[in-house]
Amino acid sequence: MDIAPHAGKLAIDSVCDGASAAHNEDLVAVFEQDGMTDVLVIDGATSVADIDYADPAQGDVTWFVHEFRRRLAPHLRRDRAQGDSALLALADVRAAYRALAGEREVPAHAWPIAALTWLRFLPAGDGYTLHAWCVGDCKTLLFDGDASIHDLDPYVNPQEAILQAQVAKLAQAGIVDAAARKAALLPMLRDRRVEQNMAPAPTILCLAPQGPIAARTLTVPLARGAAVIAMTDGFWRLVDPYRLLTAGELARRCLADGAASVLAQLRAFEADQGRADSLAVKRADDAAAAVCRVPLRLLS
Repeated sequence: MDIAPHAGKLAIDSVCDGASAAHNEDLVAVFEQDGMTDVLVIDGATSVADIDYADPAQGDVTWFVHEFRRRLAPHLRRDRAQGDSALLALADVRAAYRALAGEREVPAHAWPIAALTWLRFLPAGDGYTLHAWCVGDCKTLLFDGDASIHDLDPYVNPQEAILQAQVAKLAQAGIVDAAARKAALLPMLRDRRVEQNMAPAPTILCLAPQGPIAARTLTVPLARGAAVIAMTDGFWRLVDPYRLLTAGELARRCLADGAASVLAQLRAFEADQGRADSLAVKRADDAAAAVCRVPLRLLS
């Protein structure tokens, strides 16, 4: 069904690929209803728990991102704010998690969390209006149709610099093995996860928000020919830290060649273990991206 008789159909190209064949904590979801298109790019944060409580097969983080997508669908309404829909869905997810965990005591560092960039497209005149709701460190770029690239959500995760500094210290101490490095970092990572889950105004998508979610929001008009590209930090590795592409080159490649082609370049680089290991905490990461384009031609 067309979103509106006077607007061109929004074209969506997406890719979502796990760092390993059997496990993927990223997710791209698309909902079209009530005269709107919602596109979600979700990046589940790697668990720092010893065990999984809700889904031992797929892992609690994978369960969390897919359960959020499933529980969100009934709460999507044009007259309901994205943040309100998210809180309603999280309440349902939390109840399901508690039922699966049973009587076991789940420490706060084990509660799953995720980054989320949520793009809502509403028809407006010849184009669309974009309403973005962002938590965590996904990246969103706008190509406005005249060769200009804009970073719509220039968020920098302060924890990343802290983590990189700790990794550098471990390397100086001769700790470069991945398993040994993870064990050394685990206490710090668990403390950070507790802070995120127990924050009075969480800045991530979490299982049990202690208050309103402090999302970054923005509203942008989109003319014909404009494109919005949302991606997880695993996909953004092409720009930072690998520096294989600039932000502009990444956006143009996604539009010209498709997101799958750009992902293939990322995976080819990460297959060279020595090169990737020297630039990132882990050799490869789950990667997802959604390319949303307003067509140049209108529907007749």
